[in-house]
Amino acid sequence: MKNLLKIAVLTPLFLVSVSCEQDFLDRKPLKVTLDDIEQGGIVGQVFGIYGMMRSNEMSILPSLTMEYFRDDDSMKGSSLADGRDYEVVADEFNYTKDHWFTNSYWSKHYEMINQVNNALKIVEDEGFTDENTMQNVGEAKFFRAFAYFNLARCYGDVPLIDFPIKSAAEANVPKSPVTQILALVDKDLEDAAGLLPESWGAAYVGRLTKGAANTLRARVALWNKDYAKALALSEQVINSGQYRLMDKYFQIFANEGENGSESIWELQFDFFTAGQTTYGSDWATSQGIRDPGIPEWNLGWGWNVPTAKLVEAYEAGDPRKNCTILFSGQSDDPAWGGFGRVLPGSRQTTPAGPLERQYWNKKVYVDEAFKKANGFNTWQANWVNKRMLRYADVLLMAAEGANETGNGAKAEQYLEQVRSRARHGNAAILPKVVFKDQAQMRAAIKHERRVELAMEGVRFYDLVRWGDAVTALGPQGYTNRHRYMPIPQPEIDKSNGVLVQNPEW
Repeated sequence: MKNLLKIAVLTPLFLVSVSCEQDFLDRKPLKVTLDDIEQGGIVGQVFGIYGMMRSNEMSILPSLTMEYFRDDDSMKGSSLADGRDYEVVADEFNYTKDHWFTNSYWSKHYEMINQVNNALKIVEDEGFTDENTMQNVGEAKFFRAFAYFNLARCYGDVPLIDFPIKSAAEANVPKSPVTQILALVDKDLEDAAGLLPESWGAAYVGRLTKGAANTLRARVALWNKDYAKALALSEQVINSGQYRLMDKYFQIFANEGENGSESIWELQFDFFTAGQTTYGSDWATSQGIRDPGIPEWNLGWGWNVPTAKLVEAYEAGDPRKNCTILFSGQSDDPAWGGFGRVLPGSRQTTPAGPLERQYWNKKVYVDEAFKKANGFNTWQANWVNKRMLRYADVLLMAAEGANETGNGAKAEQYLEQVRSRARHGNAAILPKVVFKDQAQMRAAIKHERRVELAMEGVRFYDLVRWGDAVTALGPQGYTNRHRYMPIPQPEIDKSNGVLVQNPEW
């Protein structure tokens, strides 16, 4: 069992004072209540926002559809009939104006934003200035920035609401330019970085830190093509000394790799006792191998599977391929994070094969012996954390920032750190990329981001910001207008003309 902080799912409404009879934190083997810890004036509201992040609507199907399936390296997966409507939208770029996943993606992000605004208003009204409350403010501002960054990348211009909503009429505001939204995102993250600690210690694993704020802010800077800023922010994280790459790539995604040295931010999921999930999530279960006909291999819903394009993208001998992808009909490869099992064949390669997909996401693959020892059903993997931000991404952002600002030597250095770890000590593979010119290094960094961060929800927005999406995704039906989703029609209908549809839709 994990021995770390767990932030409980709270109800959507919170009081300034929260009953000490309700447990909001759990650190096994001890339970910790709010009376047992130093707390800020809005700790209940902030822990509630962590709880919102843990919900299926925020972390599973809407997130997978918007942030994962739309790239060229992952696809909806599952059986051919299951979730076909998601596949039509996200894999084939037939966007819809009214579907549960896009409606939920919009509404849940705004629910989070409103929860932040409510919390910040309490601080303002009560005049709280103590250190603990200011750390709570940093957490809240991070979450507002996170929500608005997702909305801005997904929809473009969206309503900017930075005040508490007390009625439906107050929420009915027109869109603001995406530049204004991103300016708020950057300012919130700047404030968060100034308020959050470098670390929380073992009792508070999973809470946001200065490093998380600066990492997300560096992503925003890259989105804005402010490469000098992206480099500076990434180097703040690097020079903090708080993080280092894991020794082996597959360790990042193993049970023992959760909240490891490379982790900057993870969503925390867990269980207490055998067969009982508490603070669990369907994040990993939604992506487990699917085969109802073979109970021991019916590990989940089968969503978010690798594509043949991703398989082909790896350099010869790159261990990350076998750490990232499970191949139907082949061993799970114990040398690279497997458990000594051979997968059934695929119908796409063997007519009699039971599995409907050739490839599966190994980054959420868990040990069946571990499940049985803890009383879990085959298809359950509810305790697996969702890795949100990790150090290898920071090194690659630093490499990109350095290259685009004319410092090829520094770009080479940061890129090599990532490739060196990927070799796992085998000098015969993944030769060092020596800087020759900016274009050559740019291509190398793009490749490295693809294979290092594969299946982690980064690729689609990388392609968009690089201007490469039409080339990479055009065969699937992507055109430039697909960089933004249409605003959900129910939101437009409710606004009585105040909220207008994206002009290309």
